[in-house]
Amino acid sequence: MKKAKAVVFDNSGTLIKRYRAIKNIKTGTIFDDKNSIDIIDEDINRALVVLQTDPSKCINKANPNQTIHHFLKKNHVNFDVSYSSYPVDKKEVLNIIKDDISQVSDVQDTLNEVIRKHYNVEICSGSGFIINVAHGEVEFTITAGGKIFKEVPNVINELKKREIDIFVASGDRTASLEQLASYIDIPRENIYPTADSRRKKEIIESLKKNYKVMMVGNSSNDILAIEEADLGILTLQQEEDVPKKVFDKADVVVYNIKDILAVDF
Repeated sequence: MKKAKAVVFDNSGTLIKRYRAIKNIKTGTIFDDKNSIDIIDEDINRALVVLQTDPSKCINKANPNQTIHHFLKKNHVNFDVSYSSYPVDKKEVLNIIKDDISQVSDVQDTLNEVIRKHYNVEICSGSGFIINVAHGEVEFTITAGGKIFKEVPNVINELKKREIDIFVASGDRTASLEQLASYIDIPRENIYPTADSRRKKEIIESLKKNYKVMMVGNSSNDILAIEEADLGILTLQQEEDVPKKVFDKADVVVYNIKDILAVDF
């Protein structure tokens, strides 16, 4: 008897065209032409912390002059580590940045930049920051969101017609994936939010017990899942530079999400 089939998608850069603003705390510059994953890969001691809160309802209304550490601790803001070169326990994050002087205004600056550019954001991935574990510093703040690639609804509908189950495993915050699940009409239990690269691999391993699994991703945080899947697909629709190591692990490379429908699976 043949196994059922499942497709696991990353979110940002895979299902949605990602928009972002990143602030370098040391220089004060804000930029949008670099992937946060690539920034973390430049230094083994960096980790991406994602805030599990709606930036417009919480961060934007917070006192801008308080430190990020104070804001998180005082308001019991939930957060997770969504990407790092080696495991970083989220329970240690507050202790790591306890002496850091970066302020809430540094996060607000990135949110305001996304607003200022009038991006047509359908899915708000949220805000967060990149820490340097060795230095005990917040080095970058970030806000990101995106617009669903126009081909996605047709791709999802066709997969459903083929009776292929659909899952999403992403480093994005919980609420943004719940919004995505509603948009593409998949069960809430089929989303895995704030999943780092190791967690994505575990998800694939678990699903393979009952499914033949395709993994579709676009960057280094998908590499372990792409390697673990029965079929690993790298999508380049985001039109960003992708490290060679991701290409090397992918079984198939596509330039548009619709092209996965033509892959023998």
